[in-house]
Amino acid sequence: MKQKKNPLSVLYSALIFLFLYAPIVVLIIYSFNANKSRGSWGGFSLKWYQSLFQNSTIMKSLYTTLSVAVIAALVSMVIGTLAALGMYYCHRKMRRALNNLASLPMLNPEIVTGISLLVLFIFLGVKLGYVSLLLSHISFCIPYVITSVLPKLNQMDRSIFEAALDLGATPIQAFFKVMLPEIMPGVVTGTILAFTISLDDFVVSFFTAGGGVSTLSMTVYSMTRKGIKPEINAISALMFVVVLALLIVVNLRSSRENKKQKSRAR
Repeated sequence: MKQKKNPLSVLYSALIFLFLYAPIVVLIIYSFNANKSRGSWGGFSLKWYQSLFQNSTIMKSLYTTLSVAVIAALVSMVIGTLAALGMYYCHRKMRRALNNLASLPMLNPEIVTGISLLVLFIFLGVKLGYVSLLLSHISFCIPYVITSVLPKLNQMDRSIFEAALDLGATPIQAFFKVMLPEIMPGVVTGTILAFTISLDDFVVSFFTAGGGVSTLSMTVYSMTRKGIKPEINAISALMFVVVLALLIVVNLRSSRENKKQKSRAR
């Protein structure tokens, strides 16, 4: 028997979502405003998007952001998957301790992470620039991969890997042909999350990028200090659409995996 929806709960939920997304909707609408002034509507236009892609400073920071995000996501995918695999074969108490330790960077304030990485790079004599920026992004992306892969390993039947070894497969063959397909949804989800987190980061990048290297978020921040320009609305709208698309992909994959697990249970 279906329960009737409470009108007050529906209204409350609608107000919450309106409060969260109304500013973003307004920003996207005004990114198509032909008038430079944000106080009046001058008609629909794409000139701010055209001006955006002709801005060499923004394009350079966009290339830096995308290259760092892609490399950091791929490297953290490999390291995070291997780390989750090592934790999976640890003793239960050790696994729990390592899992809590791996989750700590995600709970740690970003300003603390940024300052600590800055101090570490100075102590090691690493020159601040693209390399230090990339290393810092890899460091805070790895935990997201671990927390995505480890649950898939826990759900996997350990006997299938042992059965593959009994049938003559080497450990490497058993991993790539038996174990990896089972945990692949977690690997993909963790990689997409790592890419999204890297794409959106500002605080850690601000402390570790150094001079001459700027991510997109840092460039937008520097532009807002001089006064908000229409190009900022355009780049913010594009960033929102990209992140939203990636989150939709993650949620769709999660829902498909849940349906597959329910069908197997039946």
